Amino acid sequence: MPGLSPARLRAALKPTPAKLLAAMLVTITASLLWGSAATWTAVNRTSAANDMVAATGPLSFDAEQVYQSLADADATAAAAFLAVTEPPAARAEFRADIERAVTYLRAVTAADPTRAARSGLATLDTGIPEYTTLIGQAQADSRDGLPVGASYLLEASYLMRSRLLPAADGLYRQENARLASSYAQATGFPAIVIFTAVVGAVVLFRVQRWLTSRTQRVLNRGFVAASLIGVLSLAWLLGGFLAARTSLIAAREHGAAAQSLVRAEITVLRAHADESLTLINRSGDDASEADFKQAEEQLGPGTGTLLSAARAAADGRPGDGRAAAAGSAATAWYAVHRAVRDLDNGGDYPDAVYLAIGSGPAASPAVIQQRESALAKQVGPGHPATSAGAFQAVEADLAGGITADRASFTAAASRGDGALSGLAAGMGIASLLMAAGCAWGLSRRIAEYR
Repeated sequence: MPGLSPARLRAALKPTPAKLLAAMLVTITASLLWGSAATWTAVNRTSAANDMVAATGPLSFDAEQVYQSLADADATAAAAFLAVTEPPAARAEFRADIERAVTYLRAVTAADPTRAARSGLATLDTGIPEYTTLIGQAQADSRDGLPVGASYLLEASYLMRSRLLPAADGLYRQENARLASSYAQATGFPAIVIFTAVVGAVVLFRVQRWLTSRTQRVLNRGFVAASLIGVLSLAWLLGGFLAARTSLIAAREHGAAAQSLVRAEITVLRAHADESLTLINRSGDDASEADFKQAEEQLGPGTGTLLSAARAAADGRPGDGRAAAAGSAATAWYAVHRAVRDLDNGGDYPDAVYLAIGSGPAASPAVIQQRESALAKQVGPGHPATSAGAFQAVEADLAGGITADRASFTAAASRGDGALSGLAAGMGIASLLMAAGCAWGLSRRIAEYR
């Protein structure tokens, strides 16, 4: 059977009914093509927005909590070791930090067990029990008055900083990358939708114009209905995309503000542990003190520091005030820390420990009172009485800002997700109605030739 050549095709389409039938097929195809592109895009974006609310967003928070909890456990254990008798509150806080880290680690693992080996989860899973064992041994030796307890504590801290925190940081970065990918998918430019909408509009317009010239009827009811449905569905789709994009951009900004505060908080926890480790070493300004000074430079406040970045990211957002307060609290903390180092380097170790944590061996209240009087002149009235208190003020401001910005992220992401609700089904129905309108409008014209 000979193929359908262009000449045969033109001959077959020469009768008007054949042209009307071809026009029907073309307009129906254009309508369904538009509907398929719109529905696919809506499904793709809704899925990404759902992930931000129910998967990648929470997992990023879980990974952050693993990191923060481990860093806080290390700082708490080091500070508690300085006390003659470990405070029950510190013991409870340490256990809570470890339990929280394990809980959030399990949540991340449960989300996708196949990622465990390549994301550092295995390192954390085996390293956390090892770390807690070393801390337990250090505490037991300290209670028995054995100096070897300090060695176990330093070994535990080294394990935390060399293996556990880097693994937790890698996990946190990985989950943030997944969150960024979901955001990009949910807010990208809908090029395919615009393209198919333009193609569909051109097809409907040209067929309608041809019908007008051929039938001397200005409007075809079926095409008018199809065109109206197309315009309304496109407006709904683009309006939903715009509303979702606006909310998701706000969510990203709140998330960025929270991440800046998290980085500052982790640095604060590291510096707090450094201060305690320097006193435990009893060797003057050592490597831990050098790390404290490095953390101070990184943290700020000041241009190019973590606190200035946190303030810039939180500008006009819920965490803004807390970020500003953290800067003032950090300045006071540094002043108290310098006083601790002056006491320790001057040979007043018991008083240095007392000023650091508010308790310690053989404290001399008279000397501490004298030192606090000097501090009052340096940093003004109302300064924290101990370095631990100053640290807690900084940490509380940062934690409060993180909580506020995290809540705003969740609310904004949920609004963005809600703005996309029903779009996929709506676009599918709209395209079917458009196709039906085209078929109805042209079938009536075809019927006139029978």
